[in-house]
Amino acid sequence: MDQKLNEDNLGSMLEKEEVQLCGFKIGNGHYAVPVLDVQEVIRPQKLTPIPLAPDYIDGLINLRGQIVTAINMRKLFKLEDTPKETYMNIIVRSDDNLYSLVVDEILDVMEVPTKSFENTPDTLDLHIRGFISGVFKLKKQLLVLLNLEKIINIE
Repeated sequence: MDQKLNEDNLGSMLEKEEVQLCGFKIGNGHYAVPVLDVQEVIRPQKLTPIPLAPDYIDGLINLRGQIVTAINMRKLFKLEDTPKETYMNIIVRSDDNLYSLVVDEILDVMEVPTKSFENTPDTLDLHIRGFISGVFKLKKQLLVLLNLEKIINIE
């Protein structure tokens, strides 16, 4: 069953007292997606480049016979791309397709109280704001909740 987060089911997710999120870093920021959207997390894989693809598409990964499109989140957010061997791939499913979110570091799976959720601040860069569902205010940092539907369906 596809539980992908979008505007329609964000409200039902926030009706619960807590929500489970997979946390990760992109640059200096802390981001998350709902655990239900994550199929698995894998180490760096061999990429097959795609000619004429947008610069944020790193290429394709062959994951046990399934083709996965790798989306470089640093490039998508227009951050400086630092060549790292330590990046991680968060594999998410949308309909019948698999996508990899290429992130700098996996943080943890965490249960976050939904009462700490706030709408996306207007002060965020317009380009990035379009990919965000909102922000969780935690004790030590802000945790930005990404909207996978908007990341995967970029126009």
